Amino acid sequence: MKLDEVLLAENVGGYDLFLRAIIGPALLIALAMDLIETSPWNWIAAIIAFGSIFSGITRHCTPYYFLGINTAKK
Repeated sequence: MKLDEVLLAENVGGYDLFLRAIIGPALLIALAMDLIETSPWNWIAAIIAFGSIFSGITRHCTPYYFLGINTAKK
């Protein structure tokens, strides 16, 4: 198992990529408008938002790699 393969292999595509591109910014907007109550939910929403935006940009999801899931077309 090579580190660059684990961290850089494209394994996100299709509807999964589309959902990540919609959910991430939507959660960031909800956080900016203070629509989510102040509690641990703010942190959970922020982690999900930044994680989905990052994986949408890089087209890589590390849990997908370890679970053997690949939705990207080659």
